[in-house]
Amino acid sequence: MIAIAHFIAITLYVAAAALAAAPLARPVNAPVRSVLWVLSTAVAVHFGALIALAVQAGHLYVAGLGPSLSLAGFVLAATLLVVELLARDVSLTLVAAPLAAVPTIWGTVVGFAHRAEPSGTQSVWLVAHIALSFVGIAAFGTAAVAGLLYLFEGRELKSGRFDTMFRLFPPLATLDRVNHLAALVGWLGLTLGVVLAVAYSLEYGGMRPEQLAWGIAAWLGVSGVALGRIVRGWQAHRAAIWSSVTFTVVVLLYVVLRVAGPVAGKFH
Repeated sequence: MIAIAHFIAITLYVAAAALAAAPLARPVNAPVRSVLWVLSTAVAVHFGALIALAVQAGHLYVAGLGPSLSLAGFVLAATLLVVELLARDVSLTLVAAPLAAVPTIWGTVVGFAHRAEPSGTQSVWLVAHIALSFVGIAAFGTAAVAGLLYLFEGRELKSGRFDTMFRLFPPLATLDRVNHLAALVGWLGLTLGVVLAVAYSLEYGGMRPEQLAWGIAAWLGVSGVALGRIVRGWQAHRAAIWSSVTFTVVVLLYVVLRVAGPVAGKFH
């Protein structure tokens, strides 16, 4: 049942991206309502799968690689849905919905076996750290996607090619605003998540150095974008480049640490 629900959610994420891509195939506006409905349904089904997984395990947060990857995909999709509902635009879905499907697929393939969960204060502490970190990473990913679209649309504008691109994507100012706000949310979420992670590690142990190193690297990346815009007054183009590049580096670092870390295959 849990695996089937994940399969449905993955299918709906892909369907939402396909609907958002309609203007690429023919000269029509993106079906905003349809995309939002499909995306909302996908998020709801995915949330139901996670609730069922938690009930099965008997814990609010289910430890393990598969459940963690599924939760990461859900948080990214839920963040995307909130952004698209506020903006009344679905261009980010074209990139971010498949991005949410990837960890969900990976988690389903790995399986949803779970580890024993700590209890009491330790459990609350662990759940808070993980939830805030996931929110921060999802927001950072949203900022990166908005940045990529900003750079792509800006290049199209300079080249004089307007038709399809300007039917599909929102104004540059909207993408810049999404990038800015998502970077701030990512910075706040990861700041709190990393602080709680360091404190948890000092208090209880059980968190490997490579995990902390990756979390700090992600925090430095999103902090560079947020503080660059607030303190140094970065313009949209520079912030778009920085957010896209740093998020890509953070993802690649995760892959390297997972494959070649001190405990290969156990980075989660």
